[in-house]
Amino acid sequence: MPTISTFYGIKIYLYPNDHYPSHFHVKYGEFSAKIDIITGAISQGKLPPKARTLTEEWRIIHQKELLESFELMVKYHKVKKIEGLE
Repeated sequence: MPTISTFYGIKIYLYPNDHYPSHFHVKYGEFSAKIDIITGAISQGKLPPKARTLTEEWRIIHQKELLESFELMVKYHKVKKIEGLE
């Protein structure tokens, strides 16, 4: 599972052989979630409020790059690294 971004202890992943709708996976300590790239909805798991807020801010800023990286992963099993929050 390639890590595409890391910030404030939050790790963002895209899994090889993943499926639509476009989404990404988040790990923060013992928490994990699957988040829709377009809507930001959590479809699986949960995150603490602070990690959820930071992840949502990052998703909004990098939505276009996330979609591009998701497509690369689905089609070619490659990812594009994305800058974290500062």
